[in-house]
Amino acid sequence: MKNYFVSVEHLFKLCQLFGWVPTTKSGCGVSKVCFSQPDNCDPTTNTACYFMSVQAGSTQSEMQVQIVGPGSGYVAIGFSDDQSMGNDDIYICGKDTNGIPQVQHAFSTGTRAPNILSLGNVSDIQTSITNGVLNCSFTSRNAISTASRAASVSQYYLMIASGPSSQEPRTFSHLGSIQVHTTTFVSQAKADLVNPTVIASEPFPAIVKAHGALMLIAWMTTGSVGMLIARYLKAVGKGRGCCGKDFWFLAHVTLMSLSIIATAIAFIIIFSYAQDWAGGAHPVLGCLVMILSLIQPIVAALRCDPQHERRFIFNWAHSFNALAIKGLAVAAIFTGLALIGDKQGWMLGVMGGFVAWEALMYIFQDLHMRATKKDSTICSFGMMNTEVILLVLYILGNLAFLIALLVGIGRA
Repeated sequence: MKNYFVSVEHLFKLCQLFGWVPTTKSGCGVSKVCFSQPDNCDPTTNTACYFMSVQAGSTQSEMQVQIVGPGSGYVAIGFSDDQSMGNDDIYICGKDTNGIPQVQHAFSTGTRAPNILSLGNVSDIQTSITNGVLNCSFTSRNAISTASRAASVSQYYLMIASGPSSQEPRTFSHLGSIQVHTTTFVSQAKADLVNPTVIASEPFPAIVKAHGALMLIAWMTTGSVGMLIARYLKAVGKGRGCCGKDFWFLAHVTLMSLSIIATAIAFIIIFSYAQDWAGGAHPVLGCLVMILSLIQPIVAALRCDPQHERRFIFNWAHSFNALAIKGLAVAAIFTGLALIGDKQGWMLGVMGGFVAWEALMYIFQDLHMRATKKDSTICSFGMMNTEVILLVLYILGNLAFLIALLVGIGRA
């Protein structure tokens, strides 16, 4: 075993002597964190592969780092608290004025050129350049700083950038000045440097959360309440309203209009953000909901008079389309919640509870409506309309389920 380690040590010395630094993906996701672009590319066989690896100790006091990638001037890696450049700890593998790769330490302050720092406690530096591919490996005992001060956390977004460098050396340095990067890649989730086997959850962008929140509000609350009012509360306050329209009709139109507006906004923002088609059945269901939602008010605006002999055609078509929208919207919500990656499944459970609650309230309302037509009652609340009491109960339960899901989306 001793001879083996001696051989490995000699091998590394020979590699350094002949200007070649060995690269290996062995241990990625087990003993070290790796990030590459294209995803999972192998820098030993692909000269277009950008690759970085970090193997940190349990206390993160020491890191073995490797940077590999094609670059006309430099390839840099960064550790960041977010996916935007700024306040990032950076290591640069770049050519000096003689075209020989060297290692630099820097701190990013935004879109401007990073501030070059003292290399600090960095040792075991090995560099090479082969067929235009830069390769630097080193051991760093510098604390990672992402906000002008060292942090104790171990999870960071990983960044890779490359670009040209000028031949003009920096003051007091034989290294050239790096220019604006022409290529940049950022990991989709944070990596835990101390625990490479842990995959940090990727936070969903605010615009995606807004899309989900709008769809929940539209088809769990405003749309659902508007439909229930149109079906069961026409007799309540009949003949009383505004501008010749009953209150139930005004409430129905207002709530359904809000639902269509919220759906349209959610539809526009998610497609403008994604700019592609992904997610399996979810986008298909969303598009169907959007199309049918737009058809509903157009058909309603062209309806015939209530006394017209063919009014029943509109009534059936309007009801059938509303039922289709509701079913597709519920399916879209279920598939959307599944895309969030709800590992415990509690949000899907909450949505299932909402569907059961809604079905229960519809059953009560329907039983009461049938009893009323037969001049009988199932239950009575004195001077207060049973329909209104059931509506209030429905809204309270509805809001409880809605708030629970909104909180879940906010934490995703």
